[in-house]
Amino acid sequence: MEMHHNRQVCYFFLYLCMFGAICESFHYSVPEEKKSGSLVANVLKDLKVDVKELSVRRARLVSEDSKQYFQLDPHSGNVILDDRLDRETLCGQKDPCILLSEIVLENPLQVHRIEVQIEDVNDNSPQFSKKEYLFEIPEHTASKTRFPMESAKDADRGENAVQNYTLSLNNHFLLDVQSHPDGTKSAELVLEKQLDREEEARLFLTLLAVDGGSPKRTGTAQIIIDVLDSNDNAPRFDKNVYKVKIMENSQPGSLVAKVEAHDHDLGSNAEITYSFSQVPDDVQRVFMLNKHTGELTVAENMDYEINQNYAISIKAADGGGLSDYCKVIVEVEDRNDNAPEVTLTSLTSPLPEDSLPDTIVALFRVTDRDSGDNGRTACTTEANIPFMLKPSVNNYYQLVTQQTLDREKESEYNITITATDRGSPRLTSRRIINIQISDINDNAPVFEKSKYEMQLRENNIPGLLIGLVQAKDLDMEQNAKVIYSLLPGKVSSQPVSSYVSINSETGNLYAIRSLDYEQVKDFQVTVRAVDSGSPPLSSEVMVRVVIVDENDNAPFILYPLQNGTSPSNDLVPRVAEAGYLVTKVVAVDRDSGQNSWLSYELLKATEPGLFSVGVQNGEVKTVRPINKRDSLKQKLIIGVRDNGNPPQSTSAMLSILLVDGFSDPYMKIVDIPKEEVVREEDRNLTMYLVICLAVISFIFLVSVLVFIAIKIQKRRKFIESSALNFPGGPNFPENCDADAGSLSRAYNYEVCLAGGSLNSEFRFLRPFFPVFSMEPAQSQGVQRISRGSQDLSSHAAESQQRTEVRV
Repeated sequence: MEMHHNRQVCYFFLYLCMFGAICESFHYSVPEEKKSGSLVANVLKDLKVDVKELSVRRARLVSEDSKQYFQLDPHSGNVILDDRLDRETLCGQKDPCILLSEIVLENPLQVHRIEVQIEDVNDNSPQFSKKEYLFEIPEHTASKTRFPMESAKDADRGENAVQNYTLSLNNHFLLDVQSHPDGTKSAELVLEKQLDREEEARLFLTLLAVDGGSPKRTGTAQIIIDVLDSNDNAPRFDKNVYKVKIMENSQPGSLVAKVEAHDHDLGSNAEITYSFSQVPDDVQRVFMLNKHTGELTVAENMDYEINQNYAISIKAADGGGLSDYCKVIVEVEDRNDNAPEVTLTSLTSPLPEDSLPDTIVALFRVTDRDSGDNGRTACTTEANIPFMLKPSVNNYYQLVTQQTLDREKESEYNITITATDRGSPRLTSRRIINIQISDINDNAPVFEKSKYEMQLRENNIPGLLIGLVQAKDLDMEQNAKVIYSLLPGKVSSQPVSSYVSINSETGNLYAIRSLDYEQVKDFQVTVRAVDSGSPPLSSEVMVRVVIVDENDNAPFILYPLQNGTSPSNDLVPRVAEAGYLVTKVVAVDRDSGQNSWLSYELLKATEPGLFSVGVQNGEVKTVRPINKRDSLKQKLIIGVRDNGNPPQSTSAMLSILLVDGFSDPYMKIVDIPKEEVVREEDRNLTMYLVICLAVISFIFLVSVLVFIAIKIQKRRKFIESSALNFPGGPNFPENCDADAGSLSRAYNYEVCLAGGSLNSEFRFLRPFFPVFSMEPAQSQGVQRISRGSQDLSSHAAESQQRTEVRV
């Protein structure tokens, strides 16, 4: 049976050899009881590889048993002992004692079978199962009668096993030593001279067992022979050999076989007792024999994977001491009681997400201790995953990628490997392999919005936070770290970096200088987000900053001109009726929105009830007819206020002369109705006013353009001559007087010259940029701001002719 099994194994490896997976088997030997770490063999020459290739191909030594007895040193190619070996413990009486392992090489995959034979050393002495053996022999037993002796057990094999038996000198018995085909020795007592109980009722003999080791080891047992009265019939079995089959894992108590012997004697000489004869301890543990009935039953579970057959010797002895022997051959049939086992050999984790398809992720082997169909296995994995199984040689499987991976979608996989055998019922085992996916920089930062719009109030403090731009990167760790920067650009012909700055880590946008809505209403900057991967990836977004207007400009009176000279007089005829349009106050506001909505009111008048001002249009009209008591000269103060918060206002002074006869040339009574005359006069007055407003607007626009040009030229000169102390504004001074503890004063002033003034005048307006004073650390932190006046180098000498509008 064993030879047939070995032949099948040979055929199997020959089949694998034909396909190039297992080219040859290597045979080595090592004596038992060698110390751990001892050299067994060097496989470099047999594998026909060098040390470098051995490491590159990830050579591993895999034991076919659950325990690893040898280790492969990949740096030298030496196979060394992992633990001390005891041949008797590993193989028992099996000879030769061979431990099977496999050397697995990858890229390409090769499996080389290694057979290491454990050589026996003479480390065990022969032993008998008993110290004394009792034989009861009838006195009339015929000479040449043989009495089989129990063989001594020696755990060693070959020459180190029992090689000879000797018997102490006596007058009745000789010892016949027999050799068997399996190399074992047995001894039988041979009766040379009949016994005579009356001469000698009991004999004491010494049996000596000697092995063939060097030095030789021996074991002894004493033989006691009781001489009985005559019993001329020995028991006889029906069969010399009983052959039975039984399924493994049969329940204890199950009947294996029943042996039966017969004795033709009567009385006690015919009472037969059954017992085991020269059986190993494992047989006595697995089987139980009823000494009265000869029934052989199961004592404990049998495992096919441990032992496939048993040879049991049974003795039948009658009451007179005669006996007979038979043998029971028990063949154990395999049952599918072992689930497949999945043994992981190598695993690549974490696995880069840019791994190419067909990349080997894991290498594992599926084994089943059962035989036949019960030991044939199939391996599968779950569906809908980017991995697949590739069968290899000798029940090895490769887990490989079958499509590209994306860590941002799935950062790890728990792959369940299912192994199923073909037994009945089928048994299944599962193993979960965890594979982590490592990140590569394959995702650029993405801004939360495609375009940002932020608002910033004018006259802001430099360094004020405008808003936040933020980009997300789906990668992880260093590949997800985002750095923000501003791309070069221009705002009003100046670099964008002089207006805003950005925090490279947070994406916060800060205003560097104070902004004026009237100069810059909005501007755009481009923000770039770059990750820290290799190579780095980036994206850009446009940020529009809208300057929100504040009410920082008071209304400006266009008409009547307020230049400090004697105001022009508006003439009103005393015959004017109520609702007579005297003049119209025209004002503008540089602010926008509701901050530029203007309202007019009469603040003060010589005759409070005589005139009124239109709240929305600024028209000055008579409220009642003029009487003779009204003063010739009327002074009106008109207030103009915007709709800002808080509101700002200004005032205009009107001089009105009440005259007689002013309207005689113009107000003669004609044949047309009075209402038509009034309408005609209104139309003429409106036309005059429109012409005057256009002329004044043109003069104002020219003045504003000239003023702006002069101001820009002065600012450029000031920037070139000044060193900056604050990054936001070009008008901050740097030359600090550390001893005096104050800053040098630098102010900008606007000079407003009104047309029609007889003498020049100017007004001091607020500085365009705040002046900061910074003391050094040793000045105890005191900040001082000095205010003063700066002499003007020149005064406006140009005056305009007074324009009078008379209606």
